[in-house]
Amino acid sequence: LEVKVVTTERAKHFYNAQEIPVTLYGDEEEWQLWKGRSDPVLHIELRRWADLMVVAPLDANTLAKVANGICDNLLTCVIRAWDLSKPLLFCPAMNTAMWEHPITARHVEQLKAFGYMEIPCVVKKLVCGDEGQ
Repeated sequence: LEVKVVTTERAKHFYNAQEIPVTLYGDEEEWQLWKGRSDPVLHIELRRWADLMVVAPLDANTLAKVANGICDNLLTCVIRAWDLSKPLLFCPAMNTAMWEHPITARHVEQLKAFGYMEIPCVVKKLVCGDEGQ
């Protein structure tokens, strides 16, 4: 099993990159690799390489981006370029108030309509201190 991690800039707030024991990619690597025509494009190389994609956690912002086709960072570009014959699992994770907003259900259903598989939320103590989903 080989794992590669694609991170967003905001996600970097929640972990120490030196503690991640696998290859880690972010927006910076996308633009370092590609310099001109016929150079490898990282989000395309990653979608070709992977047999499976797991988006965990999938926050409300990235959920909305993916559901609406926005691809403004490495993660959303990999998802937008994803080979739909391969599994993509997503694990929503957000504050309960955000989870319960009506638009969230629409976004989740849109991802399912693309053929992506949802790993449901769990009830636990949230970062803000609330207990919820």
